[in-house]
Amino acid sequence: MAQSAERMLMNEFKALSKETWTNIELINENVFEWSVALIVLNPDSLYYGGYYKAKLTFPKNYPYMPPDFQFIQPLYHPNIYPNGKLCISILHAPGDDEMSGETAAERWSPVQRVESVLISVLSLLDDPEVSSPANVDAGVMLRNKPEEYKQLVKKDLEISKGDIPKGFVMPTHETAFKRKEEEHDFDMSWEDSDVESFGGSESDLDLDEEMDSDFEGEADDDDDDDEK
Repeated sequence: MAQSAERMLMNEFKALSKETWTNIELINENVFEWSVALIVLNPDSLYYGGYYKAKLTFPKNYPYMPPDFQFIQPLYHPNIYPNGKLCISILHAPGDDEMSGETAAERWSPVQRVESVLISVLSLLDDPEVSSPANVDAGVMLRNKPEEYKQLVKKDLEISKGDIPKGFVMPTHETAFKRKEEEHDFDMSWEDSDVESFGGSESDLDLDEEMDSDFEGEADDDDDDDEK
């Protein structure tokens, strides 16, 4: 299973490496540990222009269990713990949770991808869940003193810029949009390789094939057990 996870993660890594809104590297050439930077390209976001570094750690049985996500520099946010970890449904183990009230549809499932996690984290930054905060003080400040909260967000944003690698050119909303237009103009065909243009990454089809192969393998094992 670890070999299958390794292949899937490498495919995802290669696909995400082409995106403008994230900058990723393998930690010590280990495909199960990624250094990730989320780059906020939405000009309407309080976090626009930020370069937010995090670490992604994947289990050996990925994608059946979710990765672990942790910001290197903790952000002052209702759903981010002081240690940089997140309280977000997509990172919770599969299945319903009666204690939290989360349904299986809200939580991790094997059809999820790293891209799904990163997009969910970006969405969470601007749309926090204040009813069950990981950082109670941040939740209270957001509700009662929104202007003070915004100032702390700006402070975190400026701190994040200190992590921008030397020589790295930060994309903007305009440059990212222009690049997408150029890619679209380059190839207007409806081939499988163009799945990225319609909301997915290039490796999605390969990953689905990996998943199908894994499930078929498990089914064959079950049949063998029945014959015995």
